[in-house]
Amino acid sequence: MYSDACSSTVRLNIGGKKFWTTVDTLTHREPQSMLAAMFSGRHTVSKDSEKGYVFVDRDGKHFRHILNWLRDGVVPNLSDAECSELMREAEYYQLLGLVDGITEVLNKKKEGEEMDTELTRTDIIKCVQSEKVRLRGVNLSGLDLSKLV
Repeated sequence: MYSDACSSTVRLNIGGKKFWTTVDTLTHREPQSMLAAMFSGRHTVSKDSEKGYVFVDRDGKHFRHILNWLRDGVVPNLSDAECSELMREAEYYQLLGLVDGITEVLNKKKEGEEMDTELTRTDIIKCVQSEKVRLRGVNLSGLDLSKLV
């Protein structure tokens, strides 16, 4: 069982990076997560004898994002590579809400990239020449397409 002079404060050492938070932060937003289970009082967590940090053998690079998610429920705006790294950590800690949030952000980015893609001349020629493509509601009559070749 986790107990301390101030039982609501938790000191974490995540792969060498130090964090301070509260039991409430670790247990309320994602009550089915590994972190919630660790600090629910049902399990004994070992702390270093010197400063009382609970060590978790994970890379601490993105743990601040995990804590911020647990605090306010906002998915951080990160690059795709960082999102993938954070996703791996969220899956490890079983933070299903964060996993869903990251997935949604990545899907929106992908949709936005698809919408921003410009058609090249070659794309248009292939489209016009293709028998499989039908352009409904598009009137190409009167357009000079001779310069597309």
